[in-house]
Amino acid sequence: MAPSKDDKILIIGAGCFGISTAYHLLKGGFTNITVLERSDVLPAVDGSSNDFNRIVRSSYSDKFYAQLALDAIKTWKTELYKDAYHECGVLVLGSDGHSGYKDAALKHDKEMDLDLVDLEKPEALRTAIPEGIEAGSFEGYTGYLNRNAGWAMASQGLELLTNEVKSLGTTILTGKTVSQLLREDGQTKGVVCTDGSTYEAALVVLATGAWTGSSFDADLDCNALCTATGQSVAMVQLTEEEAVLYRKAPVVLEFSSGFYVFPPNANNVVKMAIHNVGVTNKKDGKTSTPRTVVTNPVDGLAIPKKSVLALREGLRKVYPELAKRPFVATRLCWYNDTPDGNWLIGSKPGDPGLFFATGGSGHAYKFLPVIGRLVADAIEGKLPDELVKKFAVDREWGPPDLSREGYAQGPLEINLEELAKNADDLTPVP
Repeated sequence: MAPSKDDKILIIGAGCFGISTAYHLLKGGFTNITVLERSDVLPAVDGSSNDFNRIVRSSYSDKFYAQLALDAIKTWKTELYKDAYHECGVLVLGSDGHSGYKDAALKHDKEMDLDLVDLEKPEALRTAIPEGIEAGSFEGYTGYLNRNAGWAMASQGLELLTNEVKSLGTTILTGKTVSQLLREDGQTKGVVCTDGSTYEAALVVLATGAWTGSSFDADLDCNALCTATGQSVAMVQLTEEEAVLYRKAPVVLEFSSGFYVFPPNANNVVKMAIHNVGVTNKKDGKTSTPRTVVTNPVDGLAIPKKSVLALREGLRKVYPELAKRPFVATRLCWYNDTPDGNWLIGSKPGDPGLFFATGGSGHAYKFLPVIGRLVADAIEGKLPDELVKKFAVDREWGPPDLSREGYAQGPLEINLEELAKNADDLTPVP
């Protein structure tokens, strides 16, 4: 039974899922919403939504996500979000023999009548890189440029929506780490925080991202549903003169290896990452727990040395000159991955008082303006049946997400002895 508009709804987590859900519930007429956030500041310093850029693309092999992303892009251009969105285009690549995802994405982008440029030959791909920049050979790659795509300043987008949610009357309480669920006869009635405070509600929405498993595994046995994985990110510093040139470049996204690289940000920093299955941190041998700059201030930003090599190789194929430079910063960005890459949006079977809104699987942020609409519709029982099944907590898992490199063997456990912790680790060998 769906909650009434004046029932108390408690959202745990003020990231992409949590804030977007609060916004769409408010717009739908709900009047009693409280958000609890573990961090003392908003956005959370180590939250995956708190970053300086995220790809915003409609290029998906799944038609549903392609269409939803286009809806999100239209909303990114509206007054609320437009300052955070930068439509520089996305150069979508696939390699010879591994272009199935790229080909399916191109098909859907064409069906949506987007501004596309087919670039099937290496020499054509190089034309997508502005003059004055040394481009890689792109040998062995095919692709296309989607001009109706780009990137969003992640922390800014989340801050804009958070401020809007506050202005609409939502209470957001920071420094509230939930330690357990309040349950009565197997039904969730609220939560207890580590500071001893208790919050009751008609509905508790778990929007806890990569912290879902480690926070609630004792209550919910989340390991079958989702896994926290660390994704390696690195950055290169440009001069102001160089940044002027590179800002004219598109985002480059190569689906064969998962490597992607952005134009420089306002501080002339170029960020790159690899969209793959990542690493786990299973302290107890069972549940993966995010290892961040908050939990490990000394080396919580360090990435595996082998990831440094993979990132540099990916960069070399796109921008050979930049690949010769040291990385000035790194980060493990923690995702909450489901086995099939589809989100978790739905009630816990047998417990109508508990609702999941998580499982972003590394591709949720671009949907910030619209993802909460799916959650709100699901809470109200308005979500179409095919989407209820797609996101159900107790669904039969579909095939792995083919956009993630390494999906066949799954993530590897992090080796703390093999982290790149100093400048020498981040500097290329001449």
